[in-house]
Amino acid sequence: MSTSTSASAKQTSAANGLRPASIWRWRVVDIVVAAVLGVAIGLVFWGWNTIGYAWFGAADALTPGLGGIAVGIWLLGGVVGGLVIRKPGAALVVELVAAIVSMLIGNVWGVSTVLSGIVQGLGAEIIFALFFYRRFGIVVAALAGVGAAVAAWVFELFYGSSPNILKSLEFNTIYLVSVVISGAILAGVVGWLLVRALAVTGALNRFAVGREHVREV
Repeated sequence: MSTSTSASAKQTSAANGLRPASIWRWRVVDIVVAAVLGVAIGLVFWGWNTIGYAWFGAADALTPGLGGIAVGIWLLGGVVGGLVIRKPGAALVVELVAAIVSMLIGNVWGVSTVLSGIVQGLGAEIIFALFFYRRFGIVVAALAGVGAAVAAWVFELFYGSSPNILKSLEFNTIYLVSVVISGAILAGVVGWLLVRALAVTGALNRFAVGREHVREV
């Protein structure tokens, strides 16, 4: 194939919104940044373990199930990972690394933190996959937060010594609505704003989100 033909094919693919096969290949910088993001967000999780848990308890005491409104920050890793790296597995990896860091530093949930991280990361991952890893706006970010939230809700419905399935329908309905709202806002919108803020600093210039910011400026 000639150079001109190859260039024409690439332009055609771009015009059709197709992504190159390299979307499946992780670069070294992807791996490094995923690890850095995971550790950083894991520290956020660790800090939120105290603040968020107190908020969770206060809201739940007010209305059983309303504590879900505090859950969103614990879903942040999957959204941020997906928005920055934009490759299959990124949301899962960053959320999982963050969960592992939170567990290793120390929290009251122990190994269940890692299991939650896997489930929540997969929830966000499914949303990015539904958009074929081609859409990363604020709406998709919010939906990814919702995906992680629903996954967390399902996990807690069945996991643990006192799973939520043993609680009332009213509790589970309120908890689902609360955690979905929290996921959309605290994980989705906040995650999108955080990534945009990082892009402004130039820290993400090796990624599409950083280049998009440069073009906008």
